[in-house]
Amino acid sequence: AMMRDLEDAGADAFIVQDLAVKSFGARIPLHASTQCSIRTPEDAAFYSGQGFSRLVLERQLTLEDIRKIHSSTPAELEFFVHGALCVCYSGQCYMSEAVAGRSANRGECVQACRSLYDLVDSSGRTIVRNKALLSHKDLNLSGRLADLADAGISSFKIEGRLKNISYVRNVTRKYSMALDALVASRPDMYRRSSFGRVKGGFTPMPDKTFNRGYTELFIDGDRGSWASMDAPKSMGTAVGQVVSVRPSRNGETVITLDRDPSLRNGDGFSFISASGIQGFRGDVCDGREIRCKKVDGLEKGMTLYRNIDSAFEKELSGNLPQRLIGVKVAMDFGDSLSISAESEDGRKVSMRPDLPEEKAENQERMESMIYGQMEKTAGLYSFSLEKLSAAYRLPLMKASEINGIRRSLASRLDALSCNIVPMPSTTGRPTPTKEEISYKSNVSNHLSRQVYLSGGSRSVEKAFELTHRKDTELMRTKYCIKHELGLCPVHQGAAPTGPLFLVNNGRNFPLRFDCSRCEMAVFRTRSPQ
Repeated sequence: AMMRDLEDAGADAFIVQDLAVKSFGARIPLHASTQCSIRTPEDAAFYSGQGFSRLVLERQLTLEDIRKIHSSTPAELEFFVHGALCVCYSGQCYMSEAVAGRSANRGECVQACRSLYDLVDSSGRTIVRNKALLSHKDLNLSGRLADLADAGISSFKIEGRLKNISYVRNVTRKYSMALDALVASRPDMYRRSSFGRVKGGFTPMPDKTFNRGYTELFIDGDRGSWASMDAPKSMGTAVGQVVSVRPSRNGETVITLDRDPSLRNGDGFSFISASGIQGFRGDVCDGREIRCKKVDGLEKGMTLYRNIDSAFEKELSGNLPQRLIGVKVAMDFGDSLSISAESEDGRKVSMRPDLPEEKAENQERMESMIYGQMEKTAGLYSFSLEKLSAAYRLPLMKASEINGIRRSLASRLDALSCNIVPMPSTTGRPTPTKEEISYKSNVSNHLSRQVYLSGGSRSVEKAFELTHRKDTELMRTKYCIKHELGLCPVHQGAAPTGPLFLVNNGRNFPLRFDCSRCEMAVFRTRSPQ
């Protein structure tokens, strides 16, 4: 019922993980969600064959992986380019369900990957204490759009769940400008799927809105420093070391830094204390000094970060860019005035306003004035006068009359529905399914189970949320704690560590390292080790 309502409201496509949706008879295209964990050509061929016209790929892929997938399917490919990263392969994380009974696959993730853990060996020795050992930095591929497009990506996805309006404005503008640059550099190959051009407004600075530090992840097949173990939340930019913290006579806290970082009243700050990440607002910021309400836990020698730049926030809200749709106009002055206009999305309007009887004495000046007044903006439109023809002398027209014509054309265009570029439907052919379907396919109802059985599967295991299997893999990932800590025997030549465990609130999660595939897995056990 919800799908029908959304179709009637004008939705372009549905992003889907549960194959049961296939049986609902959607009238618009289906896109396979990143929760489908598509990371091989075989995965892509399967979902394309099931009728999905766009595939949102797993994030932990290389450009070469993407090229191979692109060559294996007629479906469009979509890829995440910015935002928070799930530490494990998308759609196959069961930590939240295992520890809290809240399924990440059903939108209820408790973000267990941002929790604090101890890393313990088999003898009980603690190697690392109280760190966010599974926490990733945020993804930032703003400089790699051309590489991704060349590899076959046609849609760039920005993660924005629970983010505020500042984040959405700032980050989206950054990628919009990067996309414009890509199209301008390769007009023979690429164009935007949307109409209009965005101009003016603030200069985007992604470092100034929510982030945990940035990484390009595995796009080049290289391992870097992906972890944000010390700060699983957004810390902002370091502004200095704390020299002193003292109370004032009126009960405020006065903080002095080791340098003047050009702060402003209302800036937000964060720091890492023994109890975790804390934050506060600076009421009065003057040079090296910050006055604020009482702050507990902040001590001399700590690093202070600015995570809210009040001046930039004002810029984001007060200096917005404008998106304008191009409109080409033709004006024919004969016995009457005939005007036609066509927007870049294909809407056409025309009008025949009354023609002044008096002729302009200076024809060249009148023509220049018509061009000057018509080639302006009105509403959401940017007009260009492509053709001006006159069988006789041009009439004498006031600037207000010409401006009125332009505004009338804008009003008439607004009255017409925008023409959109329709999303394609798939042309893939059904492929046989695997003989055995594991719980990682998240089959939780008879309709999705039937899809696999009809495709040739003999055994279809139920989703983890239905069985809560013991002694099972809760997540698998390219991220490796050993590598992050310099303990990798393959890439860093470290000595073997023996079995390792993550410990959180009395729960032990064994780690297994599949070095042949360069992957790490987190397991669930029946009882604490």
